[in-house]
Amino acid sequence: MTVMTKAAATLAAAALVTGAALTGAEAQTTKLRIQTHYSPEQTSGKLAQEFFDKIELMSNGEIEIEPFFSSSVVKTVETFDAAATGILDCDMTGGAYQTGKNSAFQFVGDIMGGYATPYQQLSWLYYGGGLEAAQELYNKFDMQLVGWWVYGQESLASKKPITGVADLKEFKFRSPPGMETKIFEKLGAKPIVMDFTEVYTALETGVIDATDMSGLANNKSAGLYDIVKYTNYPGFHSMPSDHLACNKNVWDSMPEHHRAIISTAMESLALRTALTFEKANAEAAAELKEQGVTLSAWSEEDLAAFRAAAQATWPEFADTPEAKALVESHLSYLSDLGLVADK
Repeated sequence: MTVMTKAAATLAAAALVTGAALTGAEAQTTKLRIQTHYSPEQTSGKLAQEFFDKIELMSNGEIEIEPFFSSSVVKTVETFDAAATGILDCDMTGGAYQTGKNSAFQFVGDIMGGYATPYQQLSWLYYGGGLEAAQELYNKFDMQLVGWWVYGQESLASKKPITGVADLKEFKFRSPPGMETKIFEKLGAKPIVMDFTEVYTALETGVIDATDMSGLANNKSAGLYDIVKYTNYPGFHSMPSDHLACNKNVWDSMPEHHRAIISTAMESLALRTALTFEKANAEAAAELKEQGVTLSAWSEEDLAAFRAAAQATWPEFADTPEAKALVESHLSYLSDLGLVADK
């Protein structure tokens, strides 16, 4: 065999080895079944689909996602357990649905009266020790918290002006159960717990003066401001955190680069969600003003009064070690941001 022939044989052998290695790498596939409570037509549903598409593209098809929208496999509140037990692989709803398991989920699901913007709230998660603190909670239930996507502050829709704390006295409004009712009661309001389906009739008949439903753009698209002509914007009382949480065994078994792709895509989704709704809410605000809806921005004094009432209520719901640890973490970071007086 000539020198050239030997060289060619060596290169051919190397090519076979390289090809085998590439084949092995391509064989590293991850298939995930993910459920969200959003429909594919909703803005958040469209953002979720973009997230899935980006993951598949960045992984060159190694990660395949089977999405289930509108809680089509199990009920929204059951998504977390379905992922933990293997019916699904990941839950893309929110921690607030799991407060029955541990009150600590309140402080990763809807903190209430804490951060002023999605960026501050995400900053706590990624740079304030929040992800590490929350991870301990999720891991106790065999789940891995991958990240958040936060659409921003919610606004109230009201038949009466809501210009500040003084307007909350005897203020009858639809409220979700739990911590929110306690916070507003401290400020003189009369929260009434009812299902979303009852809101429109309750507003028209005077059973309630207002409702807590969602952000300004979502409220507008739901037709609430066809019935009532007052709202507050920007919002201040509630800023839910939707999450991506995966079965821990599934997460741990993924190749490291797959976990990195999903985590990075989640951070991108968080930013895109905040920016998308900031634009949508601003556009809705301009349109509502033209339609004669009065938008009230609360003063710093009134915002501080609400935060004080909310933060005074947190300890009442921090009845587990995990919840206490999360409250302490939030208060420390909020103090750094100047949103609470003392740590």
